[in-house]
Amino acid sequence: MSVTAAMRFLKQKKIPFEIREYDLKIKGAEFAAEALNWPLEAMIKTLVVALSDNSFVLCCMPGHIELSLKNLARAAAVKSARMATQEEAEKQTGYLVGGISPFGTAKRMKVWLHKSLLDFEKVGVNGGRRGCIAFMRPTDLRDALEARVEDLAV
Repeated sequence: MSVTAAMRFLKQKKIPFEIREYDLKIKGAEFAAEALNWPLEAMIKTLVVALSDNSFVLCCMPGHIELSLKNLARAAAVKSARMATQEEAEKQTGYLVGGISPFGTAKRMKVWLHKSLLDFEKVGVNGGRRGCIAFMRPTDLRDALEARVEDLAV
């Protein structure tokens, strides 16, 4: 297994994590959760969002919850927010869509974490490559990324 920028980031920060790989047939948290027999509520999808102040942020959302762009814009104190295009997401993160991790991104971005993720002992988050999930404590994820915790659900 090749080491990704996300894995290097986690090792550098001395964050305990476990990598599990699966055969990616469909990208998305639902497929990853099913393939790894993990609850969808504790599987993170990492979304790249463009804010109206011309910045990009990452939103770590549970697999079963839709991001409210309105709630995010309000929390970030900007006029509006929109989902980044595939090209923007890949340029900002250095990862391919379907393999975007909040760790070790090409450009440093603020990270938002949906509050319900802190209810779990462990969560799964992309490890920086399609079909590669890192499992860790959600508090470690929050602390390592200095993530802001909010209710970002629709």
